[in-house]
Amino acid sequence: MEVAAGILWRGGRFLGVERPPGTRHAGFWEFPGGKLEPGEAADAALARELDEELGVTDARPEFWRRVVHDYPEFRVHLHFFHVRAFTGEPRPREGQRLQWLTPAEALEKPFLPADEDVVRALGECAGPDA
Repeated sequence: MEVAAGILWRGGRFLGVERPPGTRHAGFWEFPGGKLEPGEAADAALARELDEELGVTDARPEFWRRVVHDYPEFRVHLHFFHVRAFTGEPRPREGQRLQWLTPAEALEKPFLPADEDVVRALGECAGPDA
């Protein structure tokens, strides 16, 4: 499974998303984004997902790193992007909870296992100029 994930920055904080009840891994935190469609580039998929999930447009993602993680039932290939510029105020369109987090605050949240190393790494490059 190929997934694009955005680290949306605002004032030294990034946007965390809690998975809503009734979804796989409900209650875990993650970065906004989603699955790539066949033939879709990761940055295009992220822009599409941010619009669909949060109502954010004109996102200009900057590739940061790729992570491969094995869950018991599948393997996920995550493409992480920093997003420092976007239009619109993020709002939960899919029942998820949103919170702007410092990297230190994020360490206290139960992020998905595939995201844990990324959350730790953000502490090393914290802020919108990371």
